[in-house]
Amino acid sequence: MDIDVAILTMNSGRMLRQCINSVYQNIPVKNLIIVDGYSNDATAKIVKEFQEKYGNVSFVQEKGTRGSARQTAIRMVKSDWFMFVDSDVILSKNWFAEAEKLVKDDVGAIWGIEIWSVLRESKLLRLFERVTIKIFEKRGGTHDTLIRRKTVEDIKIPYQLHTYEDGYIKDWIDKKGYKVLGVYEPYCIHFRPEEVWTTRKHIELMVSDLKYAVHRPVLLLSYGFYAGIVVFQIASSKLKRAS
Repeated sequence: MDIDVAILTMNSGRMLRQCINSVYQNIPVKNLIIVDGYSNDATAKIVKEFQEKYGNVSFVQEKGTRGSARQTAIRMVKSDWFMFVDSDVILSKNWFAEAEKLVKDDVGAIWGIEIWSVLRESKLLRLFERVTIKIFEKRGGTHDTLIRRKTVEDIKIPYQLHTYEDGYIKDWIDKKGYKVLGVYEPYCIHFRPEEVWTTRKHIELMVSDLKYAVHRPVLLLSYGFYAGIVVFQIASSKLKRAS
């Protein structure tokens, strides 16, 4: 089974080449769809490299939100199953082979857990994984998600959803009567940008999530745990610089 893969980009040059390499290494790619928000870094150059190498890359640019970009990508998909992959993740080895084992008639989507790159060797990893799965069950995610196309072919993602468009997609598939699986295998490593590891940026992210999380108490507790990890990471970085 060959599948279309969609990646949203906006000044994504930092990790894009590694991300796309992991896609071609671990996914049977029919077409690679890039929906770009008019990047002004090396994003377009990197995409061109893969088009020249594989000849199956579609590159479109639009001014909009993540919600509208995902809608555009879904309209472009032709394969029965397709993937959303974030531009700053690296897929685990044999990602698709592992996910394909979980494909059943009642499954509409499969999400591989995201593991923050800074936690790969941490004692907190197992706890982080359990919390992250719980968060996915409440709000969804599209870091590395395999989706049955017919479950979303009639979706209309609200244009204003620049965040939680992933939750909207999960809820849509749920309402179609299909299971949306959050699993430990396969997975992706998420290389979050440096600016995330600042107190100010993390507060901004938390505030943007409050509108959604306030109706889901489990999310508030989970985000508190995430905040603790961020504070620990910031403190560790300061100690390393001081030593």
